[in-house]
Amino acid sequence: MSSPIEFKEDTVIVVFGASGDLAKKKTFPALFGLYREGFLSKSTKIIGYARTKLTNEELRERLKPFFKTPTEESKKLVDEFLKLCSYISGQYDAPDGYQELNSVIEKHDESRGVSESHRLFYLALPPSVFTTVAANLKKYAHPGKKGIARIIIEKPFGHDLESAQALQKELAPLWTEEELYRIDHYLGKEMVKNLVPFRFANNFLSACWNNNFIRSIQISFKEPFGTEGRGGYFDSIGIIRDVMQNHLFQVLTLLMMERPVSFDAEAVRDEKVHLLKSIKPFDKKNVLVGQYTKSEDGTKPGYLDDETVDPKSKCVTFACLTLEVDNERWQGVPVILRAGKALNDGKVEIRVQFRENSNGMFKDINRNELVIRVQPDEAMYMKMNTKVPGINTGIAVTELDLSYKSRYSHFYIPEAYESLIRDCLRGDHSNFVRDDELDISWALFTPLLNYLEGPDAPTPEPYAYGSRGPAGLREYLTKNGYVYQDRSIYQWPVTTPDVLESKSKLT
Repeated sequence: MSSPIEFKEDTVIVVFGASGDLAKKKTFPALFGLYREGFLSKSTKIIGYARTKLTNEELRERLKPFFKTPTEESKKLVDEFLKLCSYISGQYDAPDGYQELNSVIEKHDESRGVSESHRLFYLALPPSVFTTVAANLKKYAHPGKKGIARIIIEKPFGHDLESAQALQKELAPLWTEEELYRIDHYLGKEMVKNLVPFRFANNFLSACWNNNFIRSIQISFKEPFGTEGRGGYFDSIGIIRDVMQNHLFQVLTLLMMERPVSFDAEAVRDEKVHLLKSIKPFDKKNVLVGQYTKSEDGTKPGYLDDETVDPKSKCVTFACLTLEVDNERWQGVPVILRAGKALNDGKVEIRVQFRENSNGMFKDINRNELVIRVQPDEAMYMKMNTKVPGINTGIAVTELDLSYKSRYSHFYIPEAYESLIRDCLRGDHSNFVRDDELDISWALFTPLLNYLEGPDAPTPEPYAYGSRGPAGLREYLTKNGYVYQDRSIYQWPVTTPDVLESKSKLT
């Protein structure tokens, strides 16, 4: 397989939906971050495209407040970067705007003496216009044999299996799988990208990364806020579509897949697909669902208090489900996916709990547990048992600790969108979602979603805004293999106040 072409000099990046929130809060700031760190050439041309009437200067003023400038030097780069940005106002379903766009790109290529046009189209748009924009781009703004084009589309990639397949069927004749990049920003997060080297570059893990040593795996996503006036939108999605079918499933595949034969993007994605094919259908009766109510002090509203939400809605704002991977390595290991809004904390983490010492002198001590903190404050630590220091012969839980804030304080750690746009510019598909991945994941989730949204759907268990979740959560986790341990003998070491604050969140 030939190596993909890396876009370096004179690339044209077009951001569709440039006047929207996603573009100004994520896409353009990511492009600035790459420019700030020297990963985006000064010869790059960036064009915003949307229906809103804006001048070039109005677009630039909209974007400025969202750029991260950690140093005085980076502040000086803002105006320099914004000079690369221009704007075109056009409709998504009419040819005029696309023809103007193509003309602007051709003039730029000609002025730079470009013989092979490099074009990246970023669709920061709702799925309802994906195919309309993709079709018009292919017809009016694709360089054809005179260059290379790539197109990034944002999730959601469908609402269920049928709609996902329909979307793929519409896009497939227009853009090849090699040109198409389905972006799931969790695949760009530092700790998620670290899963492959962590697992396969460390021999000490190989012997114990299986059902002989691992008792359970838990992947959790917690948000400390509710829908905050966006309930009408969320009501048709729910927490399972919002984060489980995409973000948490992507984490799961990298955590549990077999070793790829090479670094090639397709080798990595092949192993992800093999893992997905091994997952048993969900047990619809072994699911805990919840919906948040107002906070105990009455200061935060419940989900149904949102005027945009149907007062009879059974929309799931919290879900906990368990799956099993039916292969030799993982058979019998419960994998718990857990996600919720309006909880007591905001974090995403992986917990790999090892089996207990079943006999011998240390049979009653706490289990080892590997915790990988995806956000915030990236960290990786292993809970382990050691002797209490001094003349005491007791056992205490301590940790092997890699906290990025202390270990890599001077490193540039890219934002997820920065990392993924960089991958796309390099032509690396490894951290993007392939079409068959979508098919398999939607095939697993669609029957569950049909049940939870059907006439026999269970009523979500209420939980207070700011709580840990439904009252039945602890019982559910225990029933499905996660063992709660004695935390009274475990605490992070106290050093300085900022480290204490950071590490106390990890326990």
